[in-house]
Order: sequence, then structure tokens, then C-alpha cells
Amino acid sequence: MTPLPEVDTINSPNSPDAVNSLDDLPDELEMSFSDHLEELRWRIFYALIAVVVGIIGCFIVVKPLVQLLEIPARGIKFLQLAPGEYFFVSIKVAGYSGLVLASPFILYQIIQFVLPGLTRRERRLLGPVVLGSSVLFVGGLVFAYLLLIPAALQFFINYGADVVEQLWSIEKYFEFVLLLLFSTGLAFQIPIIQLLLSNLGIVSSVQMLAGWRFVIMFAVVLGAILTPSTDPLTQSLLAGAVLGLYFGGVGLVKLTGK
Repeated sequence: MTPLPEVDTINSPNSPDAVNSLDDLPDELEMSFSDHLEELRWRIFYALIAVVVGIIGCFIVVKPLVQLLEIPARGIKFLQLAPGEYFFVSIKVAGYSGLVLASPFILYQIIQFVLPGLTRRERRLLGPVVLGSSVLFVGGLVFAYLLLIPAALQFFINYGADVVEQLWSIEKYFEFVLLLLFSTGLAFQIPIIQLLLSNLGIVSSVQMLAGWRFVIMFAVVLGAILTPSTDPLTQSLLAGAVLGLYFGGVGLVKLTGK
């Protein structure tokens, strides 16, 4: 009778020892509290340098950026209502744009700082989380630029077309556009938050689905808060996107077995 082959339960990925090892911290050099503070100081310093370089680079080419953001407001004339208004608008546009350009380097510095304190299981999430968060943020910017901003502007243009002439302050317009862009990009991070909560064992996909009534209410409130305009079309578009992202995140959590 041929003997059965021995199974290496220790090295098996499903063995208790292998599962427990995923929750262990990798063997790395321990740092004192003062060393952690020193490293944090340098990480912040490097991140600030990246932001400053990004802002300066965007300020050099700020005119094409301003023209790009003016495209959704076709047919509208912009006025400079005070000396230097366009200059300060240029600084705002360069600031937001530089922050976006520097965000990958900032994220890298954050990861390098928290990496020694993460278990092997948590480190496996870093790649998908970083990639997914970046893609979703860019997707939020594109969604706001192509759908939300034109819809909101068209609503305001049509509403007052027969009453007032459309001459807008360039500062107020860019406050509206920049706020809507970045609030939408942040709102698109919902699936990433769901994935993190599920993998940390805080909330399961069943619990996420069970609270769908509260999610709908939350999406409506979030749409009202994040949209700088008060028109119902823009708020409905953002609330619908938030709901789609939430239930898409539930499906993603289900696929991961949580």
C-alpha cells in the first residue's frame, strides 16, 4: 500500500502558523520615540518641498490651467472686480493644481512613515488602496468637470437668462469650480474606506447592505453639503454618484470575502 504524502502544515498558506504570521510585524530595526519624531519632521519637510515645487511649476503655466477651467462656462464673460483679483485667482489655481501634482509624493512619504508599524496582512492592502484611491480621485475630478460643473452652470445661466446679463466675478467662479472639483474627488474615496473597514474587521458587507436607508439619507445630505451651489440637479448628480460608489464598494467587499 502506497503511503500518503506528508503535508507540510507549517508552510501551508492556510495553516494557523501562516495565518498568524500575517498579523505579525516584520522583523525590522526598532526606533525610539525621538527617532520617530525626527523621521516625521523630515517626511513633512520633503512633502512640503514637493508641494512648493508643484505650486511654482503650475504657476508658471497657470494661464492654460485657468483657460481649461473656464471651458464649462461657455458664453460667460468674466470680470475682475478689484485690483489683483485675477492674480490671487491664479495663486489659488496653482495651489490646488500643485497639491494634486505633489499628492503621489506626499502619499509616498506617508506610506514610508507608517510602513514599519504595519503587519504583513496590512502591507498587502497598501498597493490596492493607493492605486484605487488615486484612480477614484482622478475619476471624481473628471466626473465633476464633465458633468457636475456644466450642469450647475447651465442651471444658473438658464434661470436668470431673461432677467440679468451673465457677467461673473472670476474669483467667485473659481471658488465654486475648485471647491466642487476637490469635494467630488474626496467623495469618490468611499469604496476605499469601505474596503479598509471590512479588512480591518470593523464592518462586513452584510452590515453595509443592512443600513441602505441611512446610506441614501447620508448621500442626499452629503450632496447638499459638498456642492457649493444650491441647485437640485447638481446635488442629485453627486448624491447618485455617492450611492453608486457605495453599493459598488459593497460589491468589492463581497468579492474579497468579507
